[in-house]
Formats: sequence, structure tokens, C-alpha cells
Amino acid sequence: MRTAAIAGMGMYVPEQVVTNQFFDKLYKKDLGSFLVSQRNIRERRWMSEFQSTSDLALPAANEALKKAGITAQDLDLIIVATDTPDYMSPSTASILQYKLGATNAGTFDLNAACAGFVSACDTASKYIMADARYNNILVVGAYSISKYLDFKDYKVASIFADGAGAAVIQASQSGHGFLASELYTEGFYHDHMGIYDSLLAFPKRIPPETNGLHWPRMTRNLLERLNKTPQDVAHFFITQFNVQSIYETLDRLEVPREKAHYIMDRFGYTGSASVGMALADACHQGKLKKGDLIVMLGSGGGLSMAATALEWNYDT
Repeated sequence: MRTAAIAGMGMYVPEQVVTNQFFDKLYKKDLGSFLVSQRNIRERRWMSEFQSTSDLALPAANEALKKAGITAQDLDLIIVATDTPDYMSPSTASILQYKLGATNAGTFDLNAACAGFVSACDTASKYIMADARYNNILVVGAYSISKYLDFKDYKVASIFADGAGAAVIQASQSGHGFLASELYTEGFYHDHMGIYDSLLAFPKRIPPETNGLHWPRMTRNLLERLNKTPQDVAHFFITQFNVQSIYETLDRLEVPREKAHYIMDRFGYTGSASVGMALADACHQGKLKKGDLIVMLGSGGGLSMAATALEWNYDT
């Protein structure tokens, strides 16, 4: 049976390291203690004034291609998940296609805010399973939010960061790969958080328990369809905005908190890139084994959520 599986992962973060002490000095208050205890953030990376979203996506994509053992010429499709594109139009995916030299690949962007990477992986897997012409698809979650930060709002400016995570999703006959997915939106919250008037803002308060309620619900929905339980899941990769929401989710699912992989301590919150970056980082650490059951959960402005379950295809 033809399935869609991840064949290689990559990630990239800019060189500029911004520690919590930067914000302590900037705002003349102890933000670092809160950021460490409540957000698990110690430092983050910001892009230079000369970098764009496609510049972040390119090295992540190249690493994913190398890990998958293919070249850019082998790609049939490129999907870039971002809400911080290089331009309003054309797509950032078309720019990335040019920079990679992926002349055989079609392209489009996908904007599901911070749920983008998971949504794009779901889209790519369905292309492969539905149409035999698609065999190699590059998915990149990329986020260049630092240029949209409003430094009058220290609660927002101190959390967000830049980066990119990439996956090559490939047709497979192994039986491993993407198993089930679920998308969920509460459009009522469309004006509660987002990039408004060229600045990242949270005009209204989204209930803090929202992710902690919906992530477990969506996870259980996926697993019930697979006749699995949360205890069968080897690893969770979850939007890295609020570590307390991740803890709440895993506690509700009655699984150890160590089953999630965490990167915000080093990289801050990287939005549409965060789940892809977390997955790539776990691969760098050799955490994933062939046959591992994995759940990815994304959540972002809109309010958009995406969940997918997959069986890992190779030892990292």
C-alpha cells in the first residue's frame, strides 16, 4: 500500500542569540525568571536585517534533502507554511524553489499561522496518497517574526523568535508514515492574536486553557481511529508557545511529560516553524526509532489547530 512518510528533516536558526538578560536590561525588570519558569525560554534567535523568510527556509530545506538522500531536482512539490512571507505575493515557496534550483517542483504557501507546519505535512501526505505523480514533497515551516515585534509590549516581544524546520515527505511502500489527521478552527478568535497593521499583537485574551483542552481531545480522536491509546505514543511534538499548556496536555493524557520534545529553552517561540524544528532537533539527538508512534500538534492564530499521527519510518 502506498503511504506517505518523512524521509529527512532539517532546521535552521539565525546566528544572533538574544538572551533573557537582554530583556531584563531593556525593560528594567526581572523577566528572565518568568520566562524560564513559565515559558521554558532562556534564549532565542533573531534574524539579521538582511535576511528574509526564504533565507531561513533554504538551509533547513537543504539539510532535509541531504538527510532524505535526494536532490532539489527530485522534488515534485514545495509547500512553505508561514504567516511571515517574504512578500504578500508571490509565494515564498516560489522563491525557495528558485533558490534551491528545484525546477521540477510546483509550489504554494500555506497560512495556518502557528499550526502551519502540521497542516502542511497533512496536505503533503494527502497529495502523495491521492496522486502517484507526487513522490517527493518538501514541507518547510518558516517564521521571521522579529521584524513584526512591538517592543512596547514586553510580554510578546520577549517570547517570539525566528527559525525554520523542514521535512521531505516521500512516497513509501513500507507501511510506515502518516496514519490520521484532524484540523480544527474556532474562527471566533480570529481577531484575538495575529499580525495587525504590520505588528504582532494580542488585542484580546484567548482563554489560557484553550490548548490544554483541545490538544488532548484531538489526540484522543486520532488515536481512537487507530485503536491506540496515549500510552502507545513514543513522542509528542507540540507547538512551543507555552510549556505549561504542553504539561497540561500530557497530564490530561496521563503520559510522562518527558514524552514531549522541548526546544524553546534554546530557540524561543518560533511559530509555524516550531513543530518542525522540534522534530528535526529530536532527529539530531537520535531520539526516533523506526516504528515509533508520533503525534504532532499545532496551534495558532485564527484560532487554527492541526493534529497528525504517524509511524516513524527510519532510525535517526
